[in-house]
Amino acid sequence: MTPENIAGALISPAESRELVPEGPRPGKVDAAVLIPLYWTDRGPVAVFTERDPDLRKHAGEISFPGGRQDPGEDLVTTAVREAEEEIGLSREVVRVLGALPPLGTFVSNFTIYPFVAEVPAGLDWVRAEREVAQVLEFSLDDLRAAHRSERLWSKGVPVRTPTFRMGEHLIWGATARILHDFLLRLGSLRP
Repeated sequence: MTPENIAGALISPAESRELVPEGPRPGKVDAAVLIPLYWTDRGPVAVFTERDPDLRKHAGEISFPGGRQDPGEDLVTTAVREAEEEIGLSREVVRVLGALPPLGTFVSNFTIYPFVAEVPAGLDWVRAEREVAQVLEFSLDDLRAAHRSERLWSKGVPVRTPTFRMGEHLIWGATARILHDFLLRLGSLRP
């Protein structure tokens, strides 16, 4: 799978801005995440962060680099800026391939706009120590194989949701929903 194949399965960043967010409800605050991909002999590899266990919100969760949109900033810039701040990904080496539809979140009241980008292989990650416990890299093939639909408990209520168990790491919530949509678009998962 090439960057061009992936770009062909995505929507444009401008188109994503015009869509109604998927999920329980549109959030009141816009945020953006970047799905950095680099290529190895095994194919594309996605980069994630494990959030610091001492954070007030979403402590210890696996996520894509991203965060809240700053005033006057477009959402692609937000995603790229946040990736630079969180994992030291220089904006000069990021090539945005496209976007995924936005989604609303259950708990944090955000509308998240995901963007997919090609980055060079072999980068040394520089994590924001107060935010990121570690940077994780998983091949799309391994993620596809790890996909499950599980019933997890959220605020005392069972919720059926996509999950990806990668060794000791569980990808769930909004990140799993984004990843699930991405892999569906690539034809890597069955609906």
